[in-house]
Amino acid sequence: MPQIHLGVYLTSGHETFQAVRWALEAGYRGIDSAQMYHNESESGRAILDFLSSEANTESLQREDIHFTSKLASNSIYDAARKAIKRSVKECGLGYIDLFLLHSPYGGKKARLESWRAVEDAIEAGEVKSGGVSNYGVKHLQELIASTPRIMPAVNQIEVHPFNTRTDITSFCQEHGIVVEAYAPLVRALRMKHPTIVALSQRYLCTPGQLLVRWSLQHGYIPLPKSVKKDRIVENANIGGFSIDDADMKAMDGLDEYLVTDWDPTDCP
Repeated sequence: MPQIHLGVYLTSGHETFQAVRWALEAGYRGIDSAQMYHNESESGRAILDFLSSEANTESLQREDIHFTSKLASNSIYDAARKAIKRSVKECGLGYIDLFLLHSPYGGKKARLESWRAVEDAIEAGEVKSGGVSNYGVKHLQELIASTPRIMPAVNQIEVHPFNTRTDITSFCQEHGIVVEAYAPLVRALRMKHPTIVALSQRYLCTPGQLLVRWSLQHGYIPLPKSVKKDRIVENANIGGFSIDDADMKAMDGLDEYLVTDWDPTDCP
């Protein structure tokens, strides 16, 4: 799985297509979409367009690009199974690398039936691996207790220094579940925070690069989102420095449980 993925939340049409193209040209190898975003088709088209273009100087193939999508809502098995098939068709890529249950909404029965649909999609070759998103510890415990045929590979949650979610992240890491960090840039709400500004000056990087680096050093896979070419390039260009332990601890201490969008992690 690539280290950094481009998130395409709240983008549509040509904007999505262009952002994905720029990201692939900049070296991104992961694209994170969802049924709820209504841009699976544009994301898939941009991937195929890049692969067949002169910009693909490394002769990359479909299997070199990691594409994620997510189930819009948990429901009965048959509905979930059909929805997954629709996503595979919609993206036009032949298969989906990672398919997630987008949230724990819907109750226990719907969650477990939808997970069974993901398992069957994996066994049918439509999906390579499965995971969940916005799952709290109790939802993960529920899924593990059901003794699934396939364990979730990923839990995608909002994680950044201002919302560290250590209860969820530590549980995931104890159980071998990869944490994907969405909104790693805090949706630009804390770019001018004194600690972020001071540390980005110390490490000669932008606040965005500092935040992405923080995610990577915690072992997370960040999903920075942008539709601007220079920002897309900048957010991935974080190889030249590492944050020392004391500064990582200082960033961890910024936690204020800042939710930038939604937080279903405690739903019944």
